[in-house]
Amino acid sequence: MNIENIEAFLYVCQLGSFNKAAEALYLTQPSVTARIQSLEREMNIKLFNRAGNKISLTEKGEYFLPHAQKILQSYQEATYGLQQVFIPYELVIGSALSISNNVLPNILPAFKSEFKDVRIKILTGHSKDILRKVINKEVDFGIIRTEAHSQIESIRLYNDPISLFVPPNHPFLKKEKVTIEDVGEHPLILFDYGSMDWLFIHRLFLSKGINPNIYLEVDNMETAKNLVLQGLGISFLPAHCVQKEIEHNKLFRVEMDPDIKTNISIDFIYLQGKSESVFMDFFKNKMFEQQ
Repeated sequence: MNIENIEAFLYVCQLGSFNKAAEALYLTQPSVTARIQSLEREMNIKLFNRAGNKISLTEKGEYFLPHAQKILQSYQEATYGLQQVFIPYELVIGSALSISNNVLPNILPAFKSEFKDVRIKILTGHSKDILRKVINKEVDFGIIRTEAHSQIESIRLYNDPISLFVPPNHPFLKKEKVTIEDVGEHPLILFDYGSMDWLFIHRLFLSKGINPNIYLEVDNMETAKNLVLQGLGISFLPAHCVQKEIEHNKLFRVEMDPDIKTNISIDFIYLQGKSESVFMDFFKNKMFEQQ
């Protein structure tokens, strides 16, 4: 039985029209009609009642519909399963969103070139979410901001300095350096409430008795960066998060007086007792090279 004929039958049933089925299948209407007619001849039954532009299933068509759905589903599952047979390994990586957006794209082409048959799946989320996925064996390893836990092994990849970033044409760009008092006069976008980085920035203002003009607080640095790009405020961000924007002159680093001496630590984590693999070594080495 021709699977394309069954597919055409199901599309006509779902969309209620030969023309709409043809559009969905990228075929002409006569081609869809020919497939239905071929299926009817093969089974020696009439599947549709036709009255002008209106169609409806015959009694035998109604009976055949669930069987046709099972046939197509079985075919699709078999096809997918056969494709998987030739993939010997799936590597599942957990990554903080900023790492997956700004660092992994520079590493993945080289990985795929060296390990052609390895299928990669990337799960993104907050560092705490990725930590849980490592512990629950949902990912092979994680690349996150430092999170301590007794069930994981961690390797420090690098320390990423935090700096103040502003959009083009911001008045701070006319100054050689700005103070925390200057920053307090402008809309500020902060990320990751309660983290060590968040607390450090708040202490900067508290030490000068300043109430910062906090325009928005968000849960991740990617959102904070995008809001700065939209001109909604300024933000303290780590270097890896803004590399492309700096290269394309979309964001600018502002020197501060005194200089900010804090950073985000990026770690490579995996389940305690788990042997390191050649894949894990590859990513660790490439991450080191990025610095």
